[in-house]
Amino acid sequence: MGSSEQVSFGYRSISPFIEIMDSTLRDGEQTNGVSFLPHEKLMIARMLLRDINIDRIEVASARVSEGEKDAVRMICRYAESNGMRDRVEVLGFVDGRLSIDWINDCGGRVINLLAKGSLKHCKQQLHKTPEEHIGDIMRVLDYADKCHFDVNLYLEDWSNGMKDSPEYVYKIMDSLEKSSIKRFMLPDTLGIMNPLQVIEYFRKMVRRYPDIHFDFHAHNDYDMAVSNSLAAVFSGARGLHVTVNGLGERCGNAPLSSVQVILKDHFEAKTNIDESRLNDISKLVEGYSGIAVAPNQPIVGENVFTQVAGVHADGDNKDNLYCNDLVPERFGRKREYALGKNSGRANIAKNLEELGLELTPEQTKRVTQRITELGDKKELVTQEDLPYIVSDVLKHDAPEDKVRLVSYMVSTSYGLKPIASIKVNINGTDYAADSTGDGQYDAFVKALRLIYKNHLGKTFPVLDDYAVSIPRGGRTDALVQTIITWRNGDKIIRTRGLDADQTEAAIKATFKMLNIID
Repeated sequence: MGSSEQVSFGYRSISPFIEIMDSTLRDGEQTNGVSFLPHEKLMIARMLLRDINIDRIEVASARVSEGEKDAVRMICRYAESNGMRDRVEVLGFVDGRLSIDWINDCGGRVINLLAKGSLKHCKQQLHKTPEEHIGDIMRVLDYADKCHFDVNLYLEDWSNGMKDSPEYVYKIMDSLEKSSIKRFMLPDTLGIMNPLQVIEYFRKMVRRYPDIHFDFHAHNDYDMAVSNSLAAVFSGARGLHVTVNGLGERCGNAPLSSVQVILKDHFEAKTNIDESRLNDISKLVEGYSGIAVAPNQPIVGENVFTQVAGVHADGDNKDNLYCNDLVPERFGRKREYALGKNSGRANIAKNLEELGLELTPEQTKRVTQRITELGDKKELVTQEDLPYIVSDVLKHDAPEDKVRLVSYMVSTSYGLKPIASIKVNINGTDYAADSTGDGQYDAFVKALRLIYKNHLGKTFPVLDDYAVSIPRGGRTDALVQTIITWRNGDKIIRTRGLDADQTEAAIKATFKMLNIID
């Protein structure tokens, strides 16, 4: 999959090619509440191997269940038919022939053998001496060789082993160094390490065993899985383990997307990863796992390529002043400009440009004002909402309105009819009225009717139809659209109101009608 030639960068020595192993389907499935169906595992595996071009995938633990066996069989069949069987790996145990027979029955040919990397685990969990454990490992290796298996070896709890019992770690390594093991995989099983410790311990391993391929497997308990992974590369690791979206037991593992971009941009390391599909695999795993990706998750989060502040949009208009190397197109995405109280006209202009809408500076100002008002109400406005807002503002918010709402209050109480108190200005004169109704809007309209009957001597139009909807395509609850049909004599009038509040939207539609008839 690539060369392991070492390149010197002054005081550091970094492999130009880093092999990536994805453990979403094994370690990622150990996330609380996550269980992939066999066909879901197959779809994820296919995308990882074919579209993401990951070097290796760890798809299951041996001997877990018949359902797991079905999933591994499906993945192995797919991989074999596409010449990828050696890239599919299964976690197995030091259990004689059992794990190898299980994997073999599934069609697999690579076992990731789980051995103990700390004296504490060896003695207290296995109740064995290091010599006994080594003997058990060697017997599994002998059988694996007879079955023509590739073997990678996990030293479980290696981080604690290096901290508390390094002599045990070296004893295991010394005994297995000349064996058929292809890769030694060094996990920070409990996520206890910091980057300085990773550098110290990893360099000790590399210096003592310079010809061995070492992988590093990080956990994120201290939120250092990514930094620890890079520290391992900095210290001579040839491979890293990741999961999609950082899934994994407890706090998860190192996220594939974050590790990839930092390796490339900060270390100039090479991988086989197709970055343009990272967002696609993230969404696929998010859907199957039921674990939502945080909106601010780097690379794959919903908001990470969204500029909120208007000054940033303005800077982007002036030679991309607020862009870095993480351009959205690199990951099959595009930059967006948020709509809210901090947007400013530059953000609005960017979104209008995307939609192909051309407004005058004055019109843009009025649209910006309306979006700011929605933002003050903590409402989220999306680009899909923008055409409705533009239409609403430009068509109906004319300054020459003869009928204007000055103020109103509506209230509801349990067991009582809603009450409305309103004040309106008609042709420069203020009028007020109170009324009750069957609902908040009904009470409001009845108060209006009283004003038109008692003060103006006019007949108020009859409400013929009332429809409420969310603007089509909107991904938000920011806006409610109310369309009201009125009958004024023989004439039919249809008006629309748009607001975050249903009652307000209906009131806006009502006043648009009144300005039409007056």
